[in-house]
Amino acid sequence: MAFSYVIGWPAVAALGFLAIWLKEPLIAIIGGPTIYGLSHVVFILGAWLARAPHYMGKLTKYAIQRFLNKYYLTNSQ
Repeated sequence: MAFSYVIGWPAVAALGFLAIWLKEPLIAIIGGPTIYGLSHVVFILGAWLARAPHYMGKLTKYAIQRFLNKYYLTNSQ
């Protein structure tokens, strides 16, 4: 997952700089969204390998329970 942060915005910035340097705007227009999308794919793959969906389910269940206990029980009295 950390690798996606390395190839995300820094790579987009580098492509933008390269496009300005070479005076070729298509480098940034095509390469920027492409590398940014690739970083999302790498992030999702890393989250899947880290079993994030399993933990996100538990965290969501805990957060909903806390919310309902705090707002439903205190407002019903």
